[in-house]
Amino acid sequence: MTKNVRVRFAPSPTGPLHIGGVRTALFNYLFAKKYQGTFILRIEDTDQNRYVEGAEQYIIDALNWCGIPFDEGPGKNEKFGPYRQSERKHLYKKYADELIASGNAYYAFDTAETLDFHRKDHEEKGKTFIYNWHNRLKLSNSLSLSAEEVKAKLDAGEDYVIRFKSPKNETLHLKDIIRGDIKIDTNVLDDKVLFKSDGMPTYHLANIVDDHLMEITHVIRGEEWLPSLALHYQLYKAFGWEAPEFAHLPLILKPTGKGKLSKRDGDKMGFPVFPLQWTDSTTNEVSRGYKEDGYFPEAMVNFLAFLGWNPGTEQEIFNLEELIKAFELERVNKSGARFDPDKIKWFNHHYMQEQDNQILAEAFKKERPELIDIDTEYMALVVGLIKERATFVNDFWELSHYFFVAPSTYDEKASKKAFKEDTADILNKIKDLILHIDDFTVTALQNDIKGWITNNDIGFGKVMMPLRLALVGSLQGPDVFEIMFLIGKNETINRLTAALNAL
Repeated sequence: MTKNVRVRFAPSPTGPLHIGGVRTALFNYLFAKKYQGTFILRIEDTDQNRYVEGAEQYIIDALNWCGIPFDEGPGKNEKFGPYRQSERKHLYKKYADELIASGNAYYAFDTAETLDFHRKDHEEKGKTFIYNWHNRLKLSNSLSLSAEEVKAKLDAGEDYVIRFKSPKNETLHLKDIIRGDIKIDTNVLDDKVLFKSDGMPTYHLANIVDDHLMEITHVIRGEEWLPSLALHYQLYKAFGWEAPEFAHLPLILKPTGKGKLSKRDGDKMGFPVFPLQWTDSTTNEVSRGYKEDGYFPEAMVNFLAFLGWNPGTEQEIFNLEELIKAFELERVNKSGARFDPDKIKWFNHHYMQEQDNQILAEAFKKERPELIDIDTEYMALVVGLIKERATFVNDFWELSHYFFVAPSTYDEKASKKAFKEDTADILNKIKDLILHIDDFTVTALQNDIKGWITNNDIGFGKVMMPLRLALVGSLQGPDVFEIMFLIGKNETINRLTAALNAL
């Protein structure tokens, strides 16, 4: 890559950032970092009616939590600022006027009622109404009106829009890094609105002008923008600007594989579709987030990278640096990627094993306030023993409660299996053996107890099952000798005594 790569993630602050938006941001970030380029955040808030308070900060927090922070953006390294489109609106009228002057755009004064009439009229005739070469001379615009009539309408302050004048009988040859060559017949394109009389541009004009002024080299965005590609190419041509390279990412599909993933799917099937928790300020409805549900950002990033991209190898576990090194837009699929809630859990389980036990112990304490006074070093040792069975920190208590509280009941099925006629006698002898172990370590416990079992020619199950049941209350948990070592000699003796009295 010879040119200085500059890419942008340009969400609208209309609510929480969907998982699909995070994937788009991630692919932009990976591409930028692979070529030592710049990752830009631009807030596309031209539609002020849909603006939601707090959404912009949510987007920033989500990117930071995922470990993919922007290089340039609102309040950060503002070389090409401002980065909110609402703060750039003074720029766009000039470019809209340029397009009118060059004959590539025109004023349209049609009322909403007139356009609605034409749409219904076409529907009744089994047709689709498209505002373009086919009918624009029959409508109220600067192509059908005289210059004097146009001036009079503008001077009178009549509402208007500025539309792009899409050409007739041309074939556009477009390129997309992921989808290859694309041909478009201009006869089927409508004359999109670029600018409104309220002084605000539409997405189409604002995004082209901003991408040009911010020197964006590659536009990596979702498949839903593919229908706009023809217009955007034509706008670059009309301005006489060099167009960036385009890459349209595949949709993220429902777990069933049919249709685009939505919040409703997450609600229905019990998984989040947002990176962070979001509270709707109008309804107070709380939407779950991956962070609050106990997922690690590394797991989420690794999972999202595989939604539509494939490294071409069997490797599935990639840290961020490895993703940057391996990522290629040419290896992104055209077809939609099915969202698999179980797969992200698989990734989370993997990254759980890589987490520092001390950090996990602190998180465990926050989960269970009753453990606040327990020594963190002790909790870290417990976590080290049980985390291989855990997917989330909130799994820890069920897997480890017996390290902190002696069992008050014993699993009935396990008791019948573990306690036989001679079990009490065996456990009493084990208890006496433990009492006389001076060096109370895992190794000493293993050597002495296993040695006693071997010397007395007793089956290991006859000793280890009731021993585990006495310590845990069930037949679950890590190595019995590790449990005894961590709870200590006195607690081990107390639990054996309690089990013998109860069972």
